[in-house]
Amino acid sequence: MSTTGVASVEAPTDAPAPYRWRWPALFVILAAEVMDLLDAMVTTIAGPSMRADLGGGAATLQWLTAAYTLSMAVGLVTGGRLGDIHGRRTMFLVGAAGFTVGSLLCAVSVTPGMLITARVLQGVFGAVMLPQGLGMIKEMFPPQESQKAFGMFGPVMGLSAVCGPVLAGWLVDADFFGTGWRMIFLINLPLGAAAVLGALRFLPRTRSGSAPRLDIPGMLLVSLAALLVIFPLVQGREYDWPWWTFAMMAASLVVFVLFGRYESRRSAAGHDPLVVPSLFRKRGFVGGLVLGLVFFSTMQGFMLVFTLYTQIGLGYAPLKAGLVMVPWSGGMIVGFGIAQGVARFGRAVLQAGTLVMALGVFGVWLTLQTAGSGVGPWHFVPSLLVAGIGMGLLMAPFFDIVLAAVDPHETGSASGTMTAIQQLGGAFGVALLGTVFFGLLGGGIATAVDHRADDLRAQLSAAHVAPAVQDRVIADLRACASDRATAKDPAATVPSCARLQRDTRSAVTSPEAAARIPGALEATVSSAFRGGFGSVMKTVLWIVDGMLVVTFLLAFLLPRHARPEETPGH
Repeated sequence: MSTTGVASVEAPTDAPAPYRWRWPALFVILAAEVMDLLDAMVTTIAGPSMRADLGGGAATLQWLTAAYTLSMAVGLVTGGRLGDIHGRRTMFLVGAAGFTVGSLLCAVSVTPGMLITARVLQGVFGAVMLPQGLGMIKEMFPPQESQKAFGMFGPVMGLSAVCGPVLAGWLVDADFFGTGWRMIFLINLPLGAAAVLGALRFLPRTRSGSAPRLDIPGMLLVSLAALLVIFPLVQGREYDWPWWTFAMMAASLVVFVLFGRYESRRSAAGHDPLVVPSLFRKRGFVGGLVLGLVFFSTMQGFMLVFTLYTQIGLGYAPLKAGLVMVPWSGGMIVGFGIAQGVARFGRAVLQAGTLVMALGVFGVWLTLQTAGSGVGPWHFVPSLLVAGIGMGLLMAPFFDIVLAAVDPHETGSASGTMTAIQQLGGAFGVALLGTVFFGLLGGGIATAVDHRADDLRAQLSAAHVAPAVQDRVIADLRACASDRATAKDPAATVPSCARLQRDTRSAVTSPEAAARIPGALEATVSSAFRGGFGSVMKTVLWIVDGMLVVTFLLAFLLPRHARPEETPGH
């Protein structure tokens, strides 16, 4: 109701009072955010333990993360519209309950396929739950309090980033009640129940005055386009890159074009499009989309590959691997804080963060180069801290600067699209960098065995193994180490390893040789694993830095500054 022309003494009577339970409601919304943030990263730490228990190949490790982020990406925009149609409180309850059920299904999964399907279910319901919270905050809080409410997201995100990997590692290592990795999902049950009960008690019943119609065909098209590129990237290596993997990736471009044309026609007909077509005529927004896709691919892909390197390559337990990532997460919080103090520099802060992060990633490469196979957790602290600070500097102004390129009436569609790109970029990065990592791994470990062949040959000679037998054993060891690292089923005995066992038995000619040869082979394999994983990790780090350079250059397409009135509620 307008108060124009009304006496000042009557203003308080006409102005609606703030929602009574707005602060308890905010904590319910933040609890949902915490569940999502934790579940987005826990499988990165617990993935090797899940694979060891359930089986599956390298693609399983990638799908555990990609399935969640991909399903969330394609559901986020539609999730927001469902709140406009059916009420934000109702859809929050549906999303929280479904997310909790999905967590239970993850915890009781007995096959990789069942677990991945449950992760998809989590992502879908997470996409229904999360958009409702931001909309309700705007409705519940008066303007003078909304900044404070939105400001609580930063600390919560930072705390979750620090605690998530550590919590996941601790729960897996603690093995409460024999649950192992399953506890990282079971812990969501009390959190989800609290979110549902809190929502029933504290969240307001609201509904948009002009509810848009769902764009189901648009949602199906963009889902298909995303799947056509993610699936062949993840599975292609295990199928030895058949022609249809490349055909699927080419088809994804065609479907994206069809999606764009359909959205334009839908908008011209006066219907509500999934994405407002006029956004793609704005250089700043399109640049932000591409930049977001590249950057979030870089970030998620790096986190997956680095965690696999520490757990599988260096043999760290899940808790130890989670603790290694604490400097990265802590640096991100520091970066967010610095960004608030230098926000007036706008786009320059984002670009400076990109360069600082690239410097930190180069520091990780330098650490591996200088420490070699003897690298330990403390060696990574300085470089990961710097990389985290850079990431915080980059992320803090990103959404506000990109949204400065759009008109006010496009902000809702643009925000949903940018958030979806964040999730889609994560899925793409996990697929791309994970595929590169595992694709190089077999050759990297084989090369590492070659580098240690002379030392092994000397030990075999000391055990009186004939030169011809030495050659055969070393060739078998090279094949076995490479095949074991890239095996689809890590629990199965690969043929090359069975051949190594036979040739090793034939090489034993005395009790002394029986005592020395197995130890020499095991020491060589262990050293080659660390060295091979390290060399492949260094190659991936160069790719990561290259992607950050691309991010830096793409930032020139963005507006120089964010709109001063924009609220940082992303």
